[in-house]
Amino acid sequence: MQFYDVKARKKVEVAETQLKKKTYTRKTVNGTVQTRYAVRANVNGTNLTKFVSKDAYDKLNVPVEK
Repeated sequence: MQFYDVKARKKVEVAETQLKKKTYTRKTVNGTVQTRYAVRANVNGTNLTKFVSKDAYDKLNVPVEK
């Protein structure tokens, strides 16, 4: 999967074995609950996060980060 490394200012290719998926849930001002789906990786000491759609999140066969 391809991530953008902000610190290095370049795109980085990360192997699927290094990926973890995570959901972020928050309550908005209106009172509705918003869930965002992300894929995370740690490359050379830099945490990388990429937000993906629910379909892409569900298709990934990687462990869930707590």
